Amino acid sequence: MNRIRTRRAAGVAVVLAVALPAAACSGASGPGGHGAGPGSPTSAPSAVTRPAPPSPVAPFPAQENKLPGTSAWRITDQGAADAIEGYADQQSVLPGQSFRLYVSTTAKSFRVDAFRFGWYSGHQARLVWESAPVPGQRQTAVSIAPGTHMVTAPWRPSMTVITTHWPAGSYLLRLDASSGAERCVPITVRSASTAGAVVILNDNTTWQAYNAWGGYSLYQGPDGLPSDRGFAVSFDRPYDGDGAVRFLAFDEAAIALAERTGVPLAYETDVDLDQHPGILAGARAVISLGHDEYYSLAMRDALMKARDAGTNLAFLGANAIYRHIRFADGDRVIICYKVATLDPLFGKDNADTTQQWRDPPDPRPESVITGVFYECNPVSAPYVVYDPSDWIFAGTGAYKGESFPGMVGPEYDRLNPAVPFPRPMQVLAHSPLTCDGFSTFSDSVYYTVASGAGVFASGTMRWVCAMRGPSCGHGLTRAAERFVDRATQNLLRAFAAGPAGRAHPAQDNLAQVKPPRIPALYDGVD
Repeated sequence: MNRIRTRRAAGVAVVLAVALPAAACSGASGPGGHGAGPGSPTSAPSAVTRPAPPSPVAPFPAQENKLPGTSAWRITDQGAADAIEGYADQQSVLPGQSFRLYVSTTAKSFRVDAFRFGWYSGHQARLVWESAPVPGQRQTAVSIAPGTHMVTAPWRPSMTVITTHWPAGSYLLRLDASSGAERCVPITVRSASTAGAVVILNDNTTWQAYNAWGGYSLYQGPDGLPSDRGFAVSFDRPYDGDGAVRFLAFDEAAIALAERTGVPLAYETDVDLDQHPGILAGARAVISLGHDEYYSLAMRDALMKARDAGTNLAFLGANAIYRHIRFADGDRVIICYKVATLDPLFGKDNADTTQQWRDPPDPRPESVITGVFYECNPVSAPYVVYDPSDWIFAGTGAYKGESFPGMVGPEYDRLNPAVPFPRPMQVLAHSPLTCDGFSTFSDSVYYTVASGAGVFASGTMRWVCAMRGPSCGHGLTRAAERFVDRATQNLLRAFAAGPAGRAHPAQDNLAQVKPPRIPALYDGVD
């Protein structure tokens, strides 16, 4: 399925087409407590569980991935739009904690299978838990808040799930209706500590920003136009599509690769960075995945503080830390007006109005963290290697000027000398392209800071997609898959060892690259 959104660049409407799996829970490659949700907590029956035996806890997740996996996590029949759908009352829980599921189905009963994602000899998931059958009920209540167009589904809870023996990780709960219809609900079992680990950061604020369930997202209203978009979105509703479109498009392949690499991992979500700002203490690295666009002030500060304490950062997508958001109702509501003057905080608290981070009234461009600057969309262009001698590209066999078709797009970032960014800055790939009629570039970069931390940014939204090779589409090849796999594993292993700048200081090459100054191509208003 292609998801289309319109952006306005230099007065011209620009269409963004993000390639997503045709049926998300069947689209990946490979063989074979926070705030409570609506409803009474006493009205949800506890699920009857058949837990798997406890997983080995050390080293994690190497031993976990030796357990039997399954390829049966994929959805085979989505059914009618109302056949079955649901959401959880929390985005993440600690192992052993419980959460509630809110499910609507036209079937007489349903059951739930919980799949943890990883490598598992290429199967990419393990069945960790399954419920007994639960009586079904159709729940039709939908609430749309006046003014903000925020959609919520004030349903009654259907069941309580206890995560006993669930290891930390990214999960999909597959809702299986007795009619045969299926949908997914994502949940993260977060790590209690990230000390000594590489942190996988599920980008769930961006999932929710694009979620149009009930008619409204932060991009559009029922008419499909941005003029009628929502200014707030709620986690108290199902995700659109099959429930897992964005997780599988932007997260899953990178998680499988990270777990195959065998480095020590921890799992958190974007929301956890906001709610638990000290959670990154002692982390070796934080890995931002394929599309991590929406950041609150606390989230942004958490990454800056971690980097300046020696934690490495990797941005495996593009357009990261672009939108400024804030939370309400604990962590259940995301607010983003995209235009500061529309925000009720304008003139009262200009440090937390919700526009693009780079924009007034308090500009703080993403480039001071990512090193690169989001520019334009949509594009589809070759990825061109500039510095094959860098350690990140070691063992890839890449040479200067080698190109990988289709690997840049649909959104991209570049090194922009007109905005602030850290030094020393090393450009690793410098890919020419044309967007909105302008000749420009996408850049992969690496920089280091005084704390010893190293920061990598891919500069393209298709870095993670390339891990799926030709199944990514867009002309991606097995050669691109091999290149990205090896480069990402080099990155993960070096980042897991500690502050990468100590062993791998960035070699500033901007004098050779001569990044161009090009007028801003995108004004940020959808």
